[in-house]
Amino acid sequence: MNWEAVIGLEVHIQLATQSKIFSSAPTAYGAEPNTQANAVDVAMPGVLPVINEQVIRMATLFGLAINADIAPRSVFARKHYFYPDLPKGYQISQFELPIVANGHLDITVGEGATKRIGITRAHLEEDAGKSLHDVFDRATGIDLNRAGTPLVECVSEPEISSAAEAAAYARKLHSLVTYLGICDGNMQEGSFRVDANVSVRPVGSTEFGTRTETKNVNSFRFLEKAIEYEIERQIDVIEGGGKIVQETRLFDPTTGETRSMRSKEEAHDYRYFPDPDLLPVAIDAAFIEAARAELPELPGAKAERFEAEYGLSTADAAALTASRVWADYFEATVAAAGADKAKLGKPASNWINTELAGVLNRDGLSIGEAPVSAAQLGGLIARVDDNTISGKIAKQVFDALVAGEGESADAIIEAKGLKQITDSGAIESFVDEAIANNPDQVQQYLDGKTKVVGFLVGQVMKASKGKANPKEVNQMMVEKLNAMA
Repeated sequence: MNWEAVIGLEVHIQLATQSKIFSSAPTAYGAEPNTQANAVDVAMPGVLPVINEQVIRMATLFGLAINADIAPRSVFARKHYFYPDLPKGYQISQFELPIVANGHLDITVGEGATKRIGITRAHLEEDAGKSLHDVFDRATGIDLNRAGTPLVECVSEPEISSAAEAAAYARKLHSLVTYLGICDGNMQEGSFRVDANVSVRPVGSTEFGTRTETKNVNSFRFLEKAIEYEIERQIDVIEGGGKIVQETRLFDPTTGETRSMRSKEEAHDYRYFPDPDLLPVAIDAAFIEAARAELPELPGAKAERFEAEYGLSTADAAALTASRVWADYFEATVAAAGADKAKLGKPASNWINTELAGVLNRDGLSIGEAPVSAAQLGGLIARVDDNTISGKIAKQVFDALVAGEGESADAIIEAKGLKQITDSGAIESFVDEAIANNPDQVQQYLDGKTKVVGFLVGQVMKASKGKANPKEVNQMMVEKLNAMA
């Protein structure tokens, strides 16, 4: 039997506010355990939660960015369940009336095709604390610092059909929230966590199979692997005569497998009811329009502009705009290189996506930690563009910049004597020497094997230690050889 997967993602997006959703406690990551949870966060008697206005603003920005409806009235509810890191015994969330609904996100699938994934809702809620299973022997530690940190939970429609599509959707969403500045996107710190709901059904069936939920996946690669494993596991269970149990599962990166965590609750198990301490959130048109005015240029629009302004391919534009920091670095590099965006965009893209990306990957650095600044790289590209150095010499200069051997490309070029030889007399002497020292290759050229000119040009570049202008060398070499015919 042929099977197909039905996948929906629930993404928890930690909002980048300075204080928590209902209290003034700080949200900074990395503090000593249990130093950033106050009386409101743990619902001590006599305290009252107060909504953080920035949370509402950020949720509205997100809703506008996914072309969703912004609810003029949304309500917070209490979601009851027991877990050691949930000190209240309930979580304040939104249920029947979320702040954002009916949005969508377009992802790229296959050979550049686009698929639209519906977003059912995006609701606000508070984060729970964190259970630490690897700190104490035979005991679990509880750190409540995260309790009360604001989240947007973004729930997709079950319209994702493969692990690759799920990863593409998660990456697109991650890019969007970091562009908006509402989330730092740090998956290792839990700022962006994905729950994957997966089921399988026979191809052609319209009924959903029993789904499982794989919780708290914090890597796009792990997300893809977890979904691939879960699809195969469910098919094997069904074809072996078993039944899929609706449950919550965890992904183990060391084994590449999911394992059962607990049975999956339904909505009625949580005994939702409106929180009696919080008024409904009312948003008027003026608030929405003020948020709309704050929207930055989003990744899709920026990629289209990069193609038009800088002459980039669709693939290069997509790579550079996947992250706002990368996009800003690219534009700063081109600006430092010169005024001709259409001419300088492609070489800047090549340097960033190839040479710089290689260094960052090798050293485990982010673009924000790049050892070569945009101004330095732009200066290097400018010296190639004005023929001060050749492309081959430029690689030496780049390596010197990475090693911190100079403050600028100009300084390194001057200190190492790397300026390109453009004097026609000097180049002619190198060309004459190459012709004299390689009679066999010269005869091959004269016999019609014109590709051998590349070898002769290479001899000139070798003799000039890469400083001769390759274009002038090639032109002069061809002229002299043709004159010998």
